[in-house]
Amino acid sequence: MQNKKEKDHKVKNTNKSFFKTLNKNKELLFLTLPGTVWFLIFAYLPMFGVLIAFKNWRVHGGFLESLIKSDWVWFDNFKFLFSSSDAWLITRNTILYNLVFIVLGIVLPVTLAILLKELHSKRLSKYFQTSMFLPYFLSWVVVSYCLYAFLSPDKGYVNNIRQNLGMDSISWYTEPKYWPFIIIFMSQWKGIGYGTVVYLASICGIDKSYYEAALVDGASKWQQIKSITIPLLKPVIIIMFINAVGGMFRSDFGLFFQLPKDSGALYSVTNVIDTYVYRGLMNLGNIGMSSAAGLYQSIVGLVLILVTNGIVRKVDNENAFF
Repeated sequence: MQNKKEKDHKVKNTNKSFFKTLNKNKELLFLTLPGTVWFLIFAYLPMFGVLIAFKNWRVHGGFLESLIKSDWVWFDNFKFLFSSSDAWLITRNTILYNLVFIVLGIVLPVTLAILLKELHSKRLSKYFQTSMFLPYFLSWVVVSYCLYAFLSPDKGYVNNIRQNLGMDSISWYTEPKYWPFIIIFMSQWKGIGYGTVVYLASICGIDKSYYEAALVDGASKWQQIKSITIPLLKPVIIIMFINAVGGMFRSDFGLFFQLPKDSGALYSVTNVIDTYVYRGLMNLGNIGMSSAAGLYQSIVGLVLILVTNGIVRKVDNENAFF
């Protein structure tokens, strides 16, 4: 009986402490309300749609009615990805491109962020930041037309220069061998500004007393970068790396569809899971198949994040996600 009273007393104290905490932080909780509502409506509520991946989706009126009346096919929709003759090709392209993007997406922004921080002219530094960040806001449709102005077989700048030099023109949109380099270059050109700003903000947050102490000890700029900047950037680099690994089986649709103008001659080097599913959806109209592909990518991404985070936790527990 006494133990029961003690337990009830503890529960009451816990409840009081909880409500006190709520009352104390009610302003902050109120500020988080719009974000919470947004996530509930646009992130968690649509998750019921994963059931479509296991159904032969047919429209029977509204969404709920269609969801209930559509027949269950279970894992038949997933066979579209794995039974196709292009399964190996699209998986290879997706993984290899993302591996390159992950490596370059860390090395190049970190390097540029360090270089920008070392510029003495703040005005020049801001100019370079703006110049690199501007392409990030352009859509791939706009970028694809800009690239076409350079690579057009008839009136492109590159072919005009080659002709003036007495060289043959190149039919860029029918030659697959050039496109892995073009895709990688354009991807980094468009996205490098975002990564640079993230790392530059982290560098600006480093305590200047570290560098002052290093100067007193006679450390050179390279020694300061190697012993102070890069080690203190490691947590941010690890977070960006884990996030990037989680998207290993996803691709930027615009990069692989809009940039090469959906040229069939380039499918061997531009066809990835996202573009393959899109073409299958447009040709077959199979919504269940496209949902299955999206669910497959999400599950694999979750597994990759968990595995990568587990490895990081083994090596450096302080910098792991959880």
